[in-house]
Amino acid sequence: MTTQTLNTAPQRPAPRFTLAPELRLAVTLTALTLVGLLTGAAGEFLLHVPAIMWAGYVLAFLAGGIPAGREALHSLFVERKLDVDLLMVLAALGAASIGQAADGAILLFLFSLSNTLQDWAMGRTSSAIQALMNLNPEGATVLRGGQEKWCELGDIRIGDILVVRPGERVAADARVVQGQTSVDESPITGESVPVDKAPGAQLASGTVNLNGSVQAEVLRPAGESTLARLVGLMEQAQTQKSRTESLTERWESPYALTVLLAVPAVYALLRYGFGLSLDTAWYRAMTFMVVASPCAVVISTPAVMLSAMAAAARAGVLFKSSAALDALADVRTVAFDKTGTLTQAKMTLTHLLADDQGAALALAAGLEAHSEHPIAQAVVTAARERGVTPEDVQNAQAIPGHGIEARGADGAVVWAGNTRLAGRNGAALNAAQHAALTQLGNQGSSSVIVGRGPQVLGVMGVADALRPGIAQALTELRASGITHPVMLTGDRQEVAQTVAAELGLNEYRAELLPEDKLRIIGELGAQPGAGRVAMVGDGVNDAPALARADLGIAVASGTDVAIESADMVLMRSDLGRLAGAVRLARDARRTVISNLVFAFSVILIVAPLAVAGKVPLPLGVIAHEGGTVFVVFMGLRLLSHRL
Repeated sequence: MTTQTLNTAPQRPAPRFTLAPELRLAVTLTALTLVGLLTGAAGEFLLHVPAIMWAGYVLAFLAGGIPAGREALHSLFVERKLDVDLLMVLAALGAASIGQAADGAILLFLFSLSNTLQDWAMGRTSSAIQALMNLNPEGATVLRGGQEKWCELGDIRIGDILVVRPGERVAADARVVQGQTSVDESPITGESVPVDKAPGAQLASGTVNLNGSVQAEVLRPAGESTLARLVGLMEQAQTQKSRTESLTERWESPYALTVLLAVPAVYALLRYGFGLSLDTAWYRAMTFMVVASPCAVVISTPAVMLSAMAAAARAGVLFKSSAALDALADVRTVAFDKTGTLTQAKMTLTHLLADDQGAALALAAGLEAHSEHPIAQAVVTAARERGVTPEDVQNAQAIPGHGIEARGADGAVVWAGNTRLAGRNGAALNAAQHAALTQLGNQGSSSVIVGRGPQVLGVMGVADALRPGIAQALTELRASGITHPVMLTGDRQEVAQTVAAELGLNEYRAELLPEDKLRIIGELGAQPGAGRVAMVGDGVNDAPALARADLGIAVASGTDVAIESADMVLMRSDLGRLAGAVRLARDARRTVISNLVFAFSVILIVAPLAVAGKVPLPLGVIAHEGGTVFVVFMGLRLLSHRL
């Protein structure tokens, strides 16, 4: 355990929330459509001023209709297919042609709102990959010809000697050839404890050198490094999440084509088959188009999803899209990362074996106060929380790979570290102390031996503590219908086994690399009765699995990459909210189904009556808009849901 003061790399500022230009334009047009609708309605029904009425409706038709019209024409002439965009524009124009411009403006506003909400989540793939790439340094110091030289990332070659100083990120996969240090590997493996590195040990790109300068030989160029593989895995995984979108696209064109073909057919049948006048046939055909337009159908899902997402956000659960909320309703299997998700990613003093615990802790805290190593800080924090005053020591010195030594107030050598440091000071552990070390090792905990000269004063165990209330959260999650919870971790087998036992998890996988997690997510989804698979994580190493899973869930205390990659974020890092989110998603699914059944039933019942002349236009509008109001009301009901 090394104990030099950390020279941490500067932290990147939190990304500012900005809208992409395309999304900003969509939001602006939707807002203009609403403004036009409200202005037109005020001019028509309140002020009775035709100029204001038409100015408002024209604005609504232009702002809401032109984007949809452009998309419809692109689909028609470039992709050779019909879509709902064309149907909605024609339905709005049809409503205006029979004196119901307000109805047409409402159709366009609702449709514009739906499209804007869908566009809101489109940029997360590129943002996630960019956040991952930010882990790469711009370059590195390379030793060539006996001289240190700064090289950009693309100029680093196999065989180059990297000079990696404290606080710097490793620029490429390399092997240590000179020096000793500790490295934070959590971005790649999820390992919560820094790993000591000596000559011969490998360094992965994207990891952080904590203390001690080292020289390392480059094994792979930056483009083929561990971090580059992570980016590739994310790009591949992100492309495999389009089942909901595919289903929507499958039915969109047939529905639009059916209605568009039905309108002229209805007109021809009424005009020439039944001999109705041109005006009457046109009136009924347009009434049919208005009634058959899928306004209630289109708004059924967004109304529910927006309300459910708002209720979830109030409780600290952020869904990035309605598709994420819908996916959660089908989840039966949840894979949890360990470090930072089930645990706090914070080292905590868990065991202390000493005849005089206060004296042992005071000495250990006095020594470890000279280090910023996570294990050292755990000891110092424990002393502060227990009201123990650290013992004053002088001339503290780090012993790489061993621990720390100093001089006590009485001039004796005092020390804290591993068994090698104990042997260096001629200290021998008794049977109880040996048993404690063995137990700590079996549990995967890190151990610290503290002593004065040849005397061992105590044995301490330090481990990553579980999140408060996590066991109860998992119990509630099972009660909500999650039948298969499993833990995935890059940590050692002993650590994973201990944590799984404490949480009552029957299945866990340990010592995993990012590609292993990605593979296991696919295997879990292929199991019978698995349902959709969710992945809960917080680190860069979890990003590919978060993207590959049917639903990626990140805790807000995690990395930017994990948050960007996920479909859902627990903003308070509280897994206790997950069970409530599952229940909310399933309630939303039931509401969506009932809304769609109702909306289609209105169309199937009222549309034939409109053709038969049994439903005049005002009644058709009431049925149409009444259906829309009903499905919106059913959606708003979810606002009262409590997680």
